[in-house]
Amino acid sequence: MMAGRGPGTPVVAGGLARHIPVLARPAIDFLAVRDGGLYVDATFGAGGYARLILEGAGSTVLAIDRDPAAVAAGAELVAASGGRLILAHGRFSELDAIARAHGFPAADGVVLDVGVSSMQLDDPQRGFSFRHDGPLDMRMGAQGPSAAEVVAAASERDLAAVFATLGEERHARAVARAIVRARRETPIRTTAALADLVGRVVRARPGDIHPATRTFQALRILVNDELGELAAALAAAERILKPSGRLVVVAFHSLEDRIVKTFLADRSRIGGGSRHRPEIVRPSPTFGVITRRPVTADAAEIAANPRARSAKLRAAERTAAPPHADDSESLLPRLPSLAAILRGG
Repeated sequence: MMAGRGPGTPVVAGGLARHIPVLARPAIDFLAVRDGGLYVDATFGAGGYARLILEGAGSTVLAIDRDPAAVAAGAELVAASGGRLILAHGRFSELDAIARAHGFPAADGVVLDVGVSSMQLDDPQRGFSFRHDGPLDMRMGAQGPSAAEVVAAASERDLAAVFATLGEERHARAVARAIVRARRETPIRTTAALADLVGRVVRARPGDIHPATRTFQALRILVNDELGELAAALAAAERILKPSGRLVVVAFHSLEDRIVKTFLADRSRIGGGSRHRPEIVRPSPTFGVITRRPVTADAAEIAANPRARSAKLRAAERTAAPPHADDSESLLPRLPSLAAILRGG
């Protein structure tokens, strides 16, 4: 998620916007919260969606976040919930296993607000943003290699592929070449150092996003395996949702939204082939798509919360068909694994 300011000013990855749930009311409406139902808020963050779900009479929320800081910050809301909010530390790709570990074999709804939170962006020590200088970290959790380690070890070829694929950066090769040249002289360990370096390669026109935005996005997605997590989370939601249960996903850039759209199209498709070929035997549809077109924020929400500018919401309802085989890998762009990239330098 990215924060900006207003028309004619650059959109900045890490503006100081307070955390406001994006498309919150449509998301809750599509969840169709039932009295006594169980709902999984798989991206807890600051608890915005969880609070709204808890307004439903007698509903229970299992909230998940991979960021220990978010889990710790949610303790007060847990205490005030009267036992109706359970907050677990974990990855949303494992939401079905986490639900079962807490005694919930099935759920009435799952909501995913994909991406990095404003709290993470606004903390310089987390290294997500170039708005303020800090260590080049970008990890949502406390484990695994940091963005600085990727920048230090990856080959020029792999860096270019990451920036082009995950950041959709047109100048990916030039940025990768500049990083490899610069790190021979001095390690790139801070957000400011990387942003300044990219800014000398990518020239932005007035009104454009900051030149380093796409590079930072690509590194963040890679370090946290965000697309892999999303694809696996969609399959996990398919496994845990009851018949008539709802899945609601809010995505913030085209790579995320494309995965959600493709998954729902595949899971709602009946048959296949053409009149010239035998019909393809497919598993029964596991979802019925509710949002034929993605729901986007209106002008009032964008004015109040610039992060909503790029958000797209998609929703679907679970059928009674058994889950499909987990083919989440097929939804992902072709790139070397993070481990392979770290060996590439």
